[in-house]
Amino acid sequence: MDMIHVRLVSPVDLTERALEILGGDSSVLNLVVHPGAARHPDGDEVACDVLLGGANEILHRLRDLRLDRRGSIVIEPVDMAFSGLADEVRASRLGALGNAPMWEQAEARIRAQGTYTPPFYLYLVVAGLLGAVGIVTNSQILIVAAMVVGPEYGAIVSVALGIDQRSRPRIRQGLLALLVGFVLAIVATFLFSLLIRGFGFQSKAFTLGLRPVSHLIDSPDFFSFAVAALAGIVGIVSLTEARTSALLGVFISVTTIPAAADFSVSLAFGSWSEARGSLIQLLVNIAVLIAVGTLMLKAQRAIWRRVGRHRHGADLPVNGAA
Repeated sequence: MDMIHVRLVSPVDLTERALEILGGDSSVLNLVVHPGAARHPDGDEVACDVLLGGANEILHRLRDLRLDRRGSIVIEPVDMAFSGLADEVRASRLGALGNAPMWEQAEARIRAQGTYTPPFYLYLVVAGLLGAVGIVTNSQILIVAAMVVGPEYGAIVSVALGIDQRSRPRIRQGLLALLVGFVLAIVATFLFSLLIRGFGFQSKAFTLGLRPVSHLIDSPDFFSFAVAALAGIVGIVSLTEARTSALLGVFISVTTIPAAADFSVSLAFGSWSEARGSLIQLLVNIAVLIAVGTLMLKAQRAIWRRVGRHRHGADLPVNGAA
C-alpha cells in the first residue's frame, strides 16, 4: 500500500491551521483528532493516513508551520490497508504521481548517512586493508568485499544533498569526512602494505608483475567516468525509492576504496605510475559521483514536479517542491 501514517503532536494554537492543511487535501484519509491528549510536548494529537502522491506537499506545509519544532511529526509506513476510498483517490486523482518519491523521507535517509561517527572511519580503514589484501593476492572477491564494507558513498551523497540545498555546513562536513577518512585508510593501508612487503607475504604472481586486479584499478579511462556516472544515477534513484538491493550494486561498482588501497600498495612497493593512476581513479570517482548525485536530485524533483502539473494542474499540490 502506497501510504504513510502520520501522527502529529500539535500545539493548541497551531491545530486549526494543521487541520486546514490536512482536511483540504484529498490524499489525506482517516483524519482523527484528540484534543489535549498529548504530553511531552503538550498539545493535541492528530493522526491521519496520507497517500504517497500527496505526502511531499503535506509534510512540507506542516513543517512550514514549525510543527516539527514546536510539536512533533512521526511518520510510519503502512504495509497493508483496505480502503476503497484510497483506491479511488489513487486512481482518479493521483495516477502516476502516486509513485512519486517521498522527499522528506529520502532526504532524511541521506542525512542519516551523513553522520560521521568513529565507526565511519573504522569501516573505511578496514575496507582499505581488505582492498590491499585483495590487490596483493589478485583476489577480486576481496576487492568486492572492500567495496561493500566501505561507507564512503553515504558521505558522497550527503555532499550532493548539501550542494542541492546550498547547505555549506553539510558540504564542508562531508568533504572533510571524506578527506580524513581516506587519509586514515591510505596511511593504515600503506603501513600494512609495507609489512606485507617486508615479510614477503604477497603472491608470487604479484611479485612477478602479474597484477590484473591492480591494473584494472590504476588505469582510469573513459569507462571510469561512465561507470561512476551510471553508479551515481542508480545510487540516487535507489535512495529515493528505498531500493536497498540496487544500492548494494552501486557499492560494488564504485572504484573508490579499491583505488585508495591500490594507491597505498603501489606506494609501498615503489610502483609510482600505478600509484598516480590509482589516485586519479579515486578523485575521478568521487568527483563524478558528487556531480551526478547533485544533478539527479535536481532532475528527479523536476521530473516529478512536471508529472504533478501535467496530471492535476492546480487541483493538486505539486510534489517534490520541498
